[in-house]
Amino acid sequence: MDKSELRKLQGFVRHSFGNEDMRVGLDPKNTDAAGVQLGERTIASITVDDEDGDRSFALELKIPVGRETLQEYLQALFENKNLKIVARGKKQDSVELNNGPDFLGVISADDARLSAFTLQMAILDIDLDDF
Repeated sequence: MDKSELRKLQGFVRHSFGNEDMRVGLDPKNTDAAGVQLGERTIASITVDDEDGDRSFALELKIPVGRETLQEYLQALFENKNLKIVARGKKQDSVELNNGPDFLGVISADDARLSAFTLQMAILDIDLDDF
């Protein structure tokens, strides 16, 4: 990832999660990865996917809370009351995350007890055009 991509990714995640304090920086151990910081801590990772000749990115955020507090946790983390959890039909082990009407990604359970989750968010190269 180069500085231009990092800047665009930072603008994209700030807009997506509604939080201007988020920063995206290169992972010093892996030039195809970046960390997403909020305050002093790294909360997520972004990796590059160059398969099939199309450049895209994958954001992964580990969420250490159960299903009953998932929405409140994310709203507090990002200081954004517009973040909403939406059911996925009959699926009990995953939900969608929206910012208002905008789909952000899928949150899947990490264990059968539904006590921890992971947000997976695909970021296409064209998603970064406005940033």
